[in-house]
Order: sequence, then C-alpha cells, then structure tokens
Amino acid sequence: MNLEEKIAHAETRIFKTVFPSTTNHYDTLFGGTAMLMMDEVAFITATRFTRKRCVTVSSDKIDFKKPIPAGTIVELVGKVSKIGNTSVDVKVEIYIEQMYSNHREKAITGSFTFVALDENKKPIRILENSVEV
Repeated sequence: MNLEEKIAHAETRIFKTVFPSTTNHYDTLFGGTAMLMMDEVAFITATRFTRKRCVTVSSDKIDFKKPIPAGTIVELVGKVSKIGNTSVDVKVEIYIEQMYSNHREKAITGSFTFVALDENKKPIRILENSVEV
C-alpha cells in the first residue's frame, strides 16, 4: 500500500446524535463535549494510520463556526493532514445534519497532533521502509 492509499484508508467517520444530556443552557452541544468527540475521532484516525500506540500531544485552532443544536445528527470526519517522523496531524471536521431533512453544514474544525510511542513510552518513527512515498 502506498502512502496516499494508507492516508485514505485511515480516514475515520463517526455519526452521533446530540441528546439533551450533552447540551448547555442554550440547548446546543457543549464545546468540551465536541472537543472530546473530536479527540476520539482523531485518535482513531492516527491509530489506523500508524498502527502504533499514539497519544495526543496538542490540539490547535478549534473553530466553532456554528452551534450544534440538540436533536441533530453530527458526523465527525478525521483525516491525516501531515506526517512527521514520530508525529501525525489529524484534521477533524464536525458536520451537522438535521434529523428530518437533507440539510447539512460544517460546524467545527480542528487539528490534533499525535506522537507514536514504543513499549517504553518513547517516541518512535511512524513510517516504515515498506511504505511507498
């Protein structure tokens, strides 16, 4: 599998429903809950790409463009955006889908960086010689 195929294969999509228990006093998704969901999708994406133990080392520029109301469906999409020697950046987007219509729009974007670790919790190279560039 070449690098482009490996990146495409690692793309992760998760759908969730926004229930009232995850919303704030404005009846929209808590920002912290959105960030938790984004980190989870980013972690799965990084792990699927590297097939190694990964940990979050940073999140960057999370833009909350639209509030996400209770009673909507959200799709989280994680994609590898940058590959370093021991780290990988994952871009995550959250889309809002109305339950009973085809309306869909992007609500939140953010970037997460992960480092691959060995059994001693030391950073290790992500790409092996067998991966084509």
